[in-house]
Amino acid sequence: MPREFTRSDRVSDAIQRLLAQVIPAEIRDPRIGMVNINDVTVTRDMAFAKVYITFVGVDDEKQSLEAASILNKASGFLRTFLAKELSMRTVPKLQFIYDKTSVKGQALSSLIDRAIAEDRLHPQDEDAEADDDSKGEQH
Repeated sequence: MPREFTRSDRVSDAIQRLLAQVIPAEIRDPRIGMVNINDVTVTRDMAFAKVYITFVGVDDEKQSLEAASILNKASGFLRTFLAKELSMRTVPKLQFIYDKTSVKGQALSSLIDRAIAEDRLHPQDEDAEADDDSKGEQH
């Protein structure tokens, strides 16, 4: 019977939980602010871990990329914290990547909400189209 989760999945989850605790407690750079760790993917050989992050309350992509580079510079420091907590022979090297998907998702959601609101303003257009369709079928 196959395992439900691979070892790399379990390590990814552990790294995500630990980084969520360590970053706010140990990284005191004001340019970073609140970090949301969206996902962690670890390679099968456990050598590298990509950490996908967003920053709460930051709308400027340039600031987010700068904050991600600060975390990349502190990755060795964070890796030593992970080594103390994880019982692994080697801890993966961390690479922080700014994840734009949540920002894009919010933008798409607002576009959809705006389109729905505009549709509600014009209900007579839908009634007229429905009447035209039914007239066309009768002839």
